[in-house]
Amino acid sequence: MKTTAPVTIAFVAGVIMVISFFFNEETTFVGGLSQELLNWLIIIGGFTLLLGVVSITRVNWTAVTQKKEGWIYKVFTLLSILVMSLPSVLPSSWSPLLGREAGSIYDWLFTYMQAPMMATMFATLAFYIASAAYRAFRARSAEATLLLITAILVMLWRVPMGEAFLNLFPGDIPNLLNTYIMNGANLAVQRGIIIGAALGAASMSLRIILGIERTYMGKG
Repeated sequence: MKTTAPVTIAFVAGVIMVISFFFNEETTFVGGLSQELLNWLIIIGGFTLLLGVVSITRVNWTAVTQKKEGWIYKVFTLLSILVMSLPSVLPSSWSPLLGREAGSIYDWLFTYMQAPMMATMFATLAFYIASAAYRAFRARSAEATLLLITAILVMLWRVPMGEAFLNLFPGDIPNLLNTYIMNGANLAVQRGIIIGAALGAASMSLRIILGIERTYMGKG
C-alpha cells in the first residue's frame, strides 16, 4: 500500500495533466482539473516547507542532545530557526516588533544579518567561479583556445569599459559580437541545452507516470 498509493496518485495526476492540456480550462471540466491540481501543488508545497523546518529542527536537536561532533554549530542553527520564525508568525497587532513589516524583529534580522550573510556567500562563490574559469580557459588545445578567445571577447563586450576598448578598433566589433556570437552560436547552444533539458524532463515525467521511476519515494 505504501508503494501502490503514491504510484497510483502520480499516474492519475500525470495522466490528467497530459489530457487537460488539450482542453480549454475555462469551458471544460477536464481542462479545469489541471488548475485544480496546480492549486493542490501550491498547498502541498507549503506543507513541505513546514515539514522541512520540523525535520531540520528534529535532526539538529537530536545531535545537540547526544553531543555529536559539531553540536555547538547546531545550537546556533536551532537558535536561528527560533529567532527568525517565532517573531514572524506572531501577529503585528500584539507588538510592532512582531510580524514581518518594516521595523519588526524579523525585518531587522533579515536586513542586517541574513542579507549580508547571503551577499558574503555569493561573493565567496565568485572566487570559486573565477578559479573554475581559469582552469577551463587555459589554452591547452585548439578548442580551449577558441573558448578562451570567445570568453575574452564576450566579457569585454559585456562591460562598458570593454565595449569602449573594442570601439577603438576599426569595424563595429560589439555589433559583430552581438550578431554572430550572442545571437548566433550562443543562442544556438542555449536552445540545444533547453531542448535537451525538456526532453530529459519529459522522459523523467513519463517514467514517474508509469511507475518506473520511484526515487521520490526513497527507492532506487
